[in-house]
Amino acid sequence: MRLLRGTTLLFGLNLLDALLTLIWVRNGIATEGNQLMARLLEIGDFTFLAVKVAIGILAVVVLLKWSEFKLAQYGLAVALAVYIGLMGVHVFTGLAAVGLISETALEDVALWTKSVFAFFV
Repeated sequence: MRLLRGTTLLFGLNLLDALLTLIWVRNGIATEGNQLMARLLEIGDFTFLAVKVAIGILAVVVLLKWSEFKLAQYGLAVALAVYIGLMGVHVFTGLAAVGLISETALEDVALWTKSVFAFFV
C-alpha cells in the first residue's frame, strides 16, 4: 500500500476532471478533446461518468497491486503530472467562462496543451 496516497489523489483528480468536463461541455463552454470520451458523452452523462470512474478504479487497482515496482511508481508520477496539468486547463476554462481571461488566450492555452499532450501520447 505504498502508493495509496498518490493513487487516491489520482482517482480524485480523475473524478474532478470528469465532473468539470461535464459542466464545461453541457454549458457549451468547451468540448471534449478525447474522441472516445466525446463519443461516450454523446451517449449520455451517466455512461461518460461510469466509464471515466471505471478507468480510474482500474488504474488505482493496477498501481496498488504492483506498487513495489519502480514502473508503477514512475507511472503514478507521470499520471499525476498529466492530471495536474489538466487541472490547469480546467482553471483556464473556468476563468474564460466567467470572463476573466479572453477567448483568444484560452485558445492559445488549448493549442499549447494539445501539443504537450500529443508529445506524451
